[in-house]
Amino acid sequence: MRIIIAAVGRLKSGADRDLYVRYEKRCSAGRQIGLTDLSVIEIGEARADRGEDRMVQEAAGLLQKVRPTASDRLVLLDEHGPQMTSEAFAASIQSYLDQGTTRLIFLIGGPDGHGEAVRRASHQTLSLSKMTLPHGMARVLLAEQLYRAITIITDHPYHRA
Repeated sequence: MRIIIAAVGRLKSGADRDLYVRYEKRCSAGRQIGLTDLSVIEIGEARADRGEDRMVQEAAGLLQKVRPTASDRLVLLDEHGPQMTSEAFAASIQSYLDQGTTRLIFLIGGPDGHGEAVRRASHQTLSLSKMTLPHGMARVLLAEQLYRAITIITDHPYHRA
């Protein structure tokens, strides 16, 4: 199963990128459980005047770039979604692997949030925090939790809870 992070906004060089790259490399350990790679798809923020119009444009852009198929699972990252423990997150990753999911796609919205089109297309909504996070920070946090999920599934000592 491939894991894709599809995000509105580009991750610039600096601390966020360095941390993301560190966890992206660590996620290569997922090959032993069937996670073939972790990659990122980025689209630029929309330039419309109204927030609602920006969300519509960004949703269309994300879906156009991702082109989801029936064997993919889309997870919408949204501060209003349910939160889960690292163990529950690992169990959901394992469940997607067991179901034969081809691509597990995490969607990170722009500053205005997600448009209705990606909300309808998503199979699951997940909150990384009840606080609003900048997209770069959300990407780093997600990459770390993906690595942590891999270590939980493989019984690696990184996760000590």
